[in-house]
Amino acid sequence: MERFARLIQLIGPEAFGRLQAAEVAVFGLGAVGSYAVEALARAGVGALRLVDFDTVQPSNINRQLLALQSTVGRPKTELAADRVRDISPRCRVDRRDAFVDAATAPALLDPLPDALVDAIDGVNTKVHLLAAAHRLGLFTVSSMGAARRLDPARIRTADLADTEVCPLARIVRRRLHRLGIHRGIRCVFSTEPVPPPAASVVSSEAPLRGRPRQPLGSISYVTGMFGLTAAAVTLEHLMQRPGTRPPAGTSAR
Repeated sequence: MERFARLIQLIGPEAFGRLQAAEVAVFGLGAVGSYAVEALARAGVGALRLVDFDTVQPSNINRQLLALQSTVGRPKTELAADRVRDISPRCRVDRRDAFVDAATAPALLDPLPDALVDAIDGVNTKVHLLAAAHRLGLFTVSSMGAARRLDPARIRTADLADTEVCPLARIVRRRLHRLGIHRGIRCVFSTEPVPPPAASVVSSEAPLRGRPRQPLGSISYVTGMFGLTAAAVTLEHLMQRPGTRPPAGTSAR
């Protein structure tokens, strides 16, 4: 436990025990999700479910924690799982290479974790996941648009219903309203207005699944801070939440 001694000194053994007993699912292991996983693992979360279907591409290297020249072409779930085990060998890693849609989302949330971090960038996929999580009553932190922003001081957290400025949040909110979902999803967003592109770049990398999307400019520190902020909100919830499941192989007392 020496690796977590500074954390225990800060939050105390009771709160740390809650983190050790918790499982967090992270969907999307790219520019935002990779940093969320990093913070959760280094905070001693006892179990992490890592969900993504993609492999590392050269264009990921400017902003994704798992993306290096040496990792191009490798599955993001594999890289994330290896990194988590190197940080926290006792962390129980549930690696799922899967694409999220309306049909797969419920199964990917089974068994129900204690919290969900949504770092998916596709709108349809994000809405399917958020709708499934909301129906299950799962505590959720969802990342809204981190691309095309430069000012980290404009990053905010709020219920999705209370977001402003962010175009992605507006679209997701409307889609969820059609499904009867109006509140109850915590999100990370930016109040920075979206500027026009500074240059046009054509990407030769077609998505493995889902609808082709126009690449959006992004910078490392903003996407990373979105992920770290999502992890912070999740950890705060877990530290204050009594009754998280005991680690596998132990009995509750």
